[in-house]
Amino acid sequence: MGIESPNCAYCKLKPCSREPEAPKPEFCPMLIYPGVIKEAVSKYVGFTKEVHRVASLVEKEGYCVWPRLREVVEFAKRLNIRKLGVAFCIGLSNEAEFIVKYLEGKGFKVYSVCCKCGGIDKTVIGLREEDKLRPGTHESICNPITQAELLNHVGTELNIVVGLCVGHDTLFMMYSKAPVTYLIAKDRVTGHNPAAAIYVQNYFKTRL
Repeated sequence: MGIESPNCAYCKLKPCSREPEAPKPEFCPMLIYPGVIKEAVSKYVGFTKEVHRVASLVEKEGYCVWPRLREVVEFAKRLNIRKLGVAFCIGLSNEAEFIVKYLEGKGFKVYSVCCKCGGIDKTVIGLREEDKLRPGTHESICNPITQAELLNHVGTELNIVVGLCVGHDTLFMMYSKAPVTYLIAKDRVTGHNPAAAIYVQNYFKTRL
């Protein structure tokens, strides 16, 4: 059975990086979907083009030098963004407070919304009492749509995800009107370093 395209993870050559005219595997999307690629490239215009240009400049200057928090600051400043939103998990409240104060110290107007904002009980979205961590008590849902809509309401220009759950982050990005970037990807098992489970696979094999 052949490899369906696109599936660049199986390409050992990666000619697209340095030699785009070099031989490619038969499943290379550059061979199979040139029209899709051409159409995609045509969309790098206006603000989208500027986002990409600035991101590339931040990469060149800060690669392996600046931590991601500094990269976010440089990225936003070079896009002349002044209003930032922080959508955070309640379990990372201390981290969120540090981040907000840091960003404010860099001259940004910062708005932040906790995932439990609204205080909506889990039963509202169809969960049963036995699905709660503590059945019979009020347990608020993570509320990423509210997080997004509040930040939309105050007109943030760039929103930053700080530790939202898998899936809840998806909903936040779906409803955010402003562009979204990640600062912390939640992974309590690895100290919020999801790549650790890949780099030390033998240690995590029973959990993977």
